[in-house]
Amino acid sequence: MQWAKLAPEVFKAMNALDRAARKGLDPALVELVRIRASQLNRCGYCLNLHAQDALKAGETVERVYLLSAWEEAGAYYTPKEQAALALTEAVTVLTDGFVPDAVYQRAAEHFEDAELAHLIAVINTINAWNRFGVTTRRAPGQE
Repeated sequence: MQWAKLAPEVFKAMNALDRAARKGLDPALVELVRIRASQLNRCGYCLNLHAQDALKAGETVERVYLLSAWEEAGAYYTPKEQAALALTEAVTVLTDGFVPDAVYQRAAEHFEDAELAHLIAVINTINAWNRFGVTTRRAPGQE
């Protein structure tokens, strides 16, 4: 299903939300967050798109392909990136029905309030994009 063509006003609103969410955040960090959420949500379309965008933003191939094991490969990621990735996983999976206080606090230690608000918005926005992609069976290479 080409949902963007069938619901162009929603697609336009999602794009506006996406732009607003990432404002003031490091573009490479945004892409790492998008990739990790897309891995967890099994959205191949978004995973492919954001891996390419990460490389364009200056990210290394090594850090992109180690992202699914970021905790084990911790030396490759800064404490701030690790905090963002932990928050991404907690918000994306919500296994316990909430984001654990320790995960939120860890992120709050590395991000100023406005920056953290935008990070949370980026995480929620990519989760929405992933759900559109997975639900409509969007595959890498489709335009």
